[in-house]
Amino acid sequence: MNKNQEQWKIASRYLPGGVCSSARINKGLGSPFYISRASGGKVYDLEGNEYIDLCTSFGSALVGHNHPKVGAALHEAIAMGLMCSYENEAHARLAQRIVEAIPGIEMLRFTLSGTETTYYAVKLAREYTGRTFVVKFEGHFHGFNDYLAYNYWPTREQAWPNITPAVDGLPEYLQQGVIVLPFNDFEAADETLTRRGHEIAAVILEPVNINSGTIYPRPGYLELLRHLTAEKGIVLIFDEILSGFRTGPGCAQAEFGITPDLSTIGKALGAGVPLSAFGGSRKIMEHVSPLGKANHSGTFNAPLFSMMTGNAFFDIISEPGFYENLLGRCQRLYDGIGEIMKRLQFVGRVQHFGARFSFLFGPPAEKEYVLNYQDMIDNQWGLLNRFYKACLCHGVYIHTMQHHGISAMHTDEDVDRALEGIEAALRDVMAEGRGDESGAAAFF
Repeated sequence: MNKNQEQWKIASRYLPGGVCSSARINKGLGSPFYISRASGGKVYDLEGNEYIDLCTSFGSALVGHNHPKVGAALHEAIAMGLMCSYENEAHARLAQRIVEAIPGIEMLRFTLSGTETTYYAVKLAREYTGRTFVVKFEGHFHGFNDYLAYNYWPTREQAWPNITPAVDGLPEYLQQGVIVLPFNDFEAADETLTRRGHEIAAVILEPVNINSGTIYPRPGYLELLRHLTAEKGIVLIFDEILSGFRTGPGCAQAEFGITPDLSTIGKALGAGVPLSAFGGSRKIMEHVSPLGKANHSGTFNAPLFSMMTGNAFFDIISEPGFYENLLGRCQRLYDGIGEIMKRLQFVGRVQHFGARFSFLFGPPAEKEYVLNYQDMIDNQWGLLNRFYKACLCHGVYIHTMQHHGISAMHTDEDVDRALEGIEAALRDVMAEGRGDESGAAAFF
């Protein structure tokens, strides 16, 4: 038994599954992957072995692990007394930088997790409009709050037009307030929002559906949603927890030139510590207490260490050449993977949005355009899990979720080593034969 298995055995005595988050079970291993430390673009297991990290804390480590400016910010927070439940100058400073960077945000409130953030955004939209229903899209992940946890990654039999809870334990009555639509379906969006717009409080979506394979909106689709929601007085919410800051400081909404009414941001924003936010137009955000009746409060909202690292994050991404260097290195990785798959005659491809990407194996990779989640149901999940396990054997850590990435601290050498490991892993799974390529698409 290696140290990873020993630690899992110990942790399982006290933590369900031996983990603090269900998503941390690596399906390729059948267990968590425990690490002892992380630095730059690398992680180290309990035995000291080094791996190129393509998980990057599920996208939270966009500026890398242990960036010196982030470390300095944490030390400064400690020196200031780790203030909690007090307002300080760092709050407004970070809020101002976010407002100046993101087109759809004029005011905001800080939170901790993405689940909490989308929960508050939906509640605010309901209070603002006085309406009940929320439209969400199949395959778009918004955390595990009870309002939105439907049709995340259902089986084909459970998929749209069915409304399927993503987890057990959701009260049945909450389902009555949710409308699920397929992404990129112009007709379904037009018909639903035109016919039922008077009872819909919000439309929420990932502008790029990174959580189900980095699926882009079709040309004109976001424009249609913006037009219909504005016409019907519906709050349009872009969930940019994952897409935010991947291509630039203005997030996906700046990339596509579509301004939502509310936005949620997180993951990368905290540079590795818990920090998210919801924000939007001033007229909507002024409905948040104490100005309005939409309550938002919490002892640990915007603790000092998160404010300090959030400001450090903006310092880092504002450095000259930050995005040019990051995105150039990302493209080198994506081009390299594509070249390897072509040379090996492997049926697969990478779909990417800035510094985040997904692997498509088998049928989806053969499609000219992946339209929505239902095109991803036939992704060869079992083969992917075997591939992720093989990558680990060749010094590359890729977690078994459907999105991966590199950070600003990955070097050209790191990318080269990642490509070497990915090629060796592909050769391994091809040599093993097809095996069991099935497997549930659900990630938790």
